[in-house]
Amino acid sequence: MNHAQLTALGRALRLLGEHGEALTADTPDAKLHEVRTDLRRALELLDETVTTVAPATRCPEHPNGPVDKSAPDLCLLCETRRRAARRSEVNGAYPSYDRSAAEPSEPADRAPSRYGVRGDRPQPQQRWLPELWNGREWQLCGTPRRDRREAELFINAQRRAPRAAMAYRLVHEFTDYEVVRIWGHPVRTDIEPMGNL
Repeated sequence: MNHAQLTALGRALRLLGEHGEALTADTPDAKLHEVRTDLRRALELLDETVTTVAPATRCPEHPNGPVDKSAPDLCLLCETRRRAARRSEVNGAYPSYDRSAAEPSEPADRAPSRYGVRGDRPQPQQRWLPELWNGREWQLCGTPRRDRREAELFINAQRRAPRAAMAYRLVHEFTDYEVVRIWGHPVRTDIEPMGNL
């Protein structure tokens, strides 16, 4: 916003404030039309002055960042950072070191790293991924499970559903993926009718 725009907008808003103070129950219609004209002029000046989109969040650092409705400032990026800090406090990932109480075998100059050290990282976890064949590729069809039996029961229930897929498979995820079991026969189908003629 340049100085001329700032001056004109300030003058228009002050004039609207004077109109607001002068309003009474017996204000004539001619005066109300004048207020409407001045209000439109102020809105036009405001439209010329504003050059960016309205901020989506109340965060001064990321005004147009992604929105998280549960965050106090609606900023997903800052809320993710706060959640990570709370998790590291709860899990003790970044302990605070007291130099006077540090043991001699432990280095006294260890500082917390932004990404942590190898010992701070969580151990890999195994999951069982239920997948279905959609005619072109395998896609996840349910929530990954921690228990293999529970995942197999889920796939059996899916197979009995009215709109079951032609094939399902169970994939074991543990630092790598391994297909454990396949139900049905996946056949690649063309999604275009009439063979894409």
